Amino acid sequence: MFHNPTDAELRDFLSGVRRIAVVGLSPKRDRPSFRVAWYLQAEGFSIVPVRPGVDDVLGETAYPTLEDVPGDVDLVDVFRRAEEVGAVVEAAISKGARGIWIQSGIINEAAAERARDAGLFVVMDRCLMVEHARLMA
Repeated sequence: MFHNPTDAELRDFLSGVRRIAVVGLSPKRDRPSFRVAWYLQAEGFSIVPVRPGVDDVLGETAYPTLEDVPGDVDLVDVFRRAEEVGAVVEAAISKGARGIWIQSGIINEAAAERARDAGLFVVMDRCLMVEHARLMA
């Protein structure tokens, strides 16, 4: 059974994160993905929107897939349905991401275990914005 990292592990990992690819980032201001990415950007993180059919979000160029994102990504923040998380995990592994954060309400144990087995730092069913504000403020 999957278990999330401890607060100390979360704090340590987040302190080294600079560039976050947000998969499923909506350009709509009322969506949770937009609010979380806006918060992270305001906190100094570099945000990379990953969403097909969108040119930019929050002033940043959007890419249709994680594979299309140029350069390194520290963390992949996932706002997709549970059944789509496995493919995102595979893309994150191929991309060389250091971690994957599966947002609140999204649970895919097999994908989380696959990511962990591949050496990624993994958080599931928690909100990155809430945890960052709680641990890093």
